[in-house]
Amino acid sequence: MIDKHTALARCQDLVALAQRMGADAADAVARANASESVSMRLGKLEEVERSESEEIGLRVFVGKRSASINTSDFAEDGLRALAERAVQMARHAPEDKHSGLAPEEALFAGELPELELDDPDQPDPESLREAALATEEAARAVAGVTNSNGGSASASRAVVALATSNGFARGYAGSGFSLSASMIAGEGGAMQTDYASRNARFRSDLPSPEEVGSEAGRRAVARLNPVSIPSSKLPVVFEPRIGGGLVGHLLGAMSGPAAARKASFLLGLEKDELFDPAIRIVEDPLRQRGPRSRPFDGEGVACTSRALVENGRIFGWLTNVSSADQLGLALTGHASRSGGGSPGVSASNVHMERGSVSPETLMADIEDGLYVTSLFGQGVNTVTGDYSRGATGFRIRGGEIAEPVAEITIAGNLKDMFRALTPADDLEMYRSINVPTLRIDGMTVAGE
Repeated sequence: MIDKHTALARCQDLVALAQRMGADAADAVARANASESVSMRLGKLEEVERSESEEIGLRVFVGKRSASINTSDFAEDGLRALAERAVQMARHAPEDKHSGLAPEEALFAGELPELELDDPDQPDPESLREAALATEEAARAVAGVTNSNGGSASASRAVVALATSNGFARGYAGSGFSLSASMIAGEGGAMQTDYASRNARFRSDLPSPEEVGSEAGRRAVARLNPVSIPSSKLPVVFEPRIGGGLVGHLLGAMSGPAAARKASFLLGLEKDELFDPAIRIVEDPLRQRGPRSRPFDGEGVACTSRALVENGRIFGWLTNVSSADQLGLALTGHASRSGGGSPGVSASNVHMERGSVSPETLMADIEDGLYVTSLFGQGVNTVTGDYSRGATGFRIRGGEIAEPVAEITIAGNLKDMFRALTPADDLEMYRSINVPTLRIDGMTVAGE
């Protein structure tokens, strides 16, 4: 796999080639990834997988016409052909008055901060095999587990580089490690399955394989013999593992491109109190060892830590160059890039700050409610805010988690759900979106 210096040099070469071919402006982004994973099932080696990929994408501008193209061919002849083809495509593209590079004054400048993204401790295949086996063995040791979908361990490393024709040229590398297990409990038609997984930038930040495996086993056994639930309006409590999805829907609705397309349920509500004033949602792209940490965005704009929600209100829209121009707003450092195509937007390392009560206290006054541990289906409309998802979890009776439930649907509108949301104090910081246990009263639960 190429290193960040080589990746950056190739980006700079490609931008220079595009300008020589007639582009008025250009940028290039290179990505390289290498990963290795080992899976064990029933104590035996199931799979060893090694993958490597390298890709470079070029975006060129001829006036207000632009084109994007990408390749995995880093050879000089390949890059020259790519630049020539991109410029030709741009000359025949429709004009877009909002497109362009980020202005020079908005670009990241100075030394890159030390974010501790790249762990030098890269394990060998045997170490991964041992970790995968230990994870599965711990899961299978849980009483009630009857079969295994396997345990796995992986290690990966990635390089990102970006260069623009107006002077930006930076790159960085990052690592990633994971442990996971998926277990089966019960027999025949009564079988239930669940999983546990953890990811970290540094291998030393992972919990032990025994901890991850035991959690997978316990979760599968706890789901045995589920029942349905009568349809009614109930308090719904979301465990942290799936509660982050609610913040994910908020981020999608805060997207500048969505706002520019008039496709967000937050339009017209920018100054409204959408959450309880005590709730604060924070983005920290510069957090050391954060899973989504980055010093600059996909257009070279410096990333900044900020409150996305404070005093109940959103800070504004997450913008890239195109949406900022359409909305008449400043750049916020949220552009995201893949190898090809125009930039989108994304947030980095988002969390909802902890509340003031424990999960047990949060549920203590719920006589009849639902504790949700998994969601499925895509029933979320980011234009209207309507929310409807299939769910499984546990009944709450007299303030205590009771029997498992399945084959139910929960529904509401995100605007009402945000306003009724109450967080507990059990926030943990290892996901890309972190939230504590969340309670929302008055949701519609449809079951039997």
